[in-house]
Amino acid sequence: MIITPVTTDSPKGQEIVASLLQRFQTTDSSCQDAVADILQAVRMRKNAAVVEYGRRFDAPNLTAEELEVSAAELQAAYDIVGDDFLETLTLAIERIQSFHEREMEDSWLQTRDDGTIVGRLVRPVDSAGLYVPGGQGGSTPLVSSVLMNGIPAGIAGVTERVMVTPPDTDGKVNPYLLVAAQEIGITRIFKAGSAWAIAALAYGTETIPKVDVIVGPGNQYVTEAKRLVSGMVRIDMIAGPSEVLIVTDETAKVENVAADMLAQAEHDTLALAVVVTTDANLAAAIPAELERQLATLSREGIARTSLADKGVILVAADMEEAIALANDIAIEHLELMITDPWSWVPHVRHAGAIFLGSHTPEAAGDYLAGPNHVLPTMGTARFASALGVETFLKKSSIISYSEKALAADSRHIQLLANLEGLTAHANSVAVRTR
Repeated sequence: MIITPVTTDSPKGQEIVASLLQRFQTTDSSCQDAVADILQAVRMRKNAAVVEYGRRFDAPNLTAEELEVSAAELQAAYDIVGDDFLETLTLAIERIQSFHEREMEDSWLQTRDDGTIVGRLVRPVDSAGLYVPGGQGGSTPLVSSVLMNGIPAGIAGVTERVMVTPPDTDGKVNPYLLVAAQEIGITRIFKAGSAWAIAALAYGTETIPKVDVIVGPGNQYVTEAKRLVSGMVRIDMIAGPSEVLIVTDETAKVENVAADMLAQAEHDTLALAVVVTTDANLAAAIPAELERQLATLSREGIARTSLADKGVILVAADMEEAIALANDIAIEHLELMITDPWSWVPHVRHAGAIFLGSHTPEAAGDYLAGPNHVLPTMGTARFASALGVETFLKKSSIISYSEKALAADSRHIQLLANLEGLTAHANSVAVRTR
């Protein structure tokens, strides 16, 4: 049996729950030194280092002159993709654009009777870099990553949006990625991957511009590079393996539950697929259905390993326990495949995204629904949110005092400043109000 269902109150169930609650992990320490060396090399040698790593791992004949995708390559991409793709791409862009436009924040001011004005000025960052993984040597282009990261930056008003992605062995970028980027207004695209691409975005090279925000998924080298440069630039998040938790009752169809577990498991051998159900009969039927569907998948090996190593099926006493457990786990994707899921939404406190009902597979959120699919993992949904327009915005406080207002506040400001031993602070007020 690929996964053995257990009850939450059994010793094995309690052990599994404990491991789920403690699943946060930093990046694999085995790559830390290598990534630090890559960052230093790119910081010091710029294009030369980027090209050197690109030749070694991606395109053996890559040159510095070919780092930026040319106008001819951009145009040629449209000759390769079909009308069906363009139709789907247009719909996806419209959905994602429409949803994220609601996230845009406005500047605001407060005025007081004494003439004081305070407020917040909302401005976009000047530049953002979008990392797009290679997708099995360019054969599986991650178009959705282009859209989910690039569209919110555009809505925020970021002036300079650039994309980096590893080339294939011939030094080319998949045309579907090139078309997707152009359709959302990104025309500066560079052939660089892994940690050296993140380093180029963080430090800048002769060809690749330095940016203020770096977003986009990647392997452990990309993740570690983002971690090391964060603070100097903003990053979206430190993401772990993708994960789903499916809460079900007796109304859920076993084929739907198994299909959604497999949709998560095929991402990566480290992906986490969890079911918490109130129906023991459904739990017992899932393993056989997983086996049946596994045989039909192109990524059967990856999905099988993921389920065997990480997959979980838990039987809870009731829906209250199931939802409480989901809150404790704080999963990236939470599916409520239950009767009247909307009635349980007020009880959900921690989840990256919530999918309601039997007709809402997580895949809909990945591609076309509209909300962002870049979500907090490893329990960080307790405090973190999906990537959005705010990722590319910064806020400046506004403060303006009138002479009357400063005179009224003078005593209080000086009291607090003197209490903290900052007499120059107090004096800066005193000299204005004597």
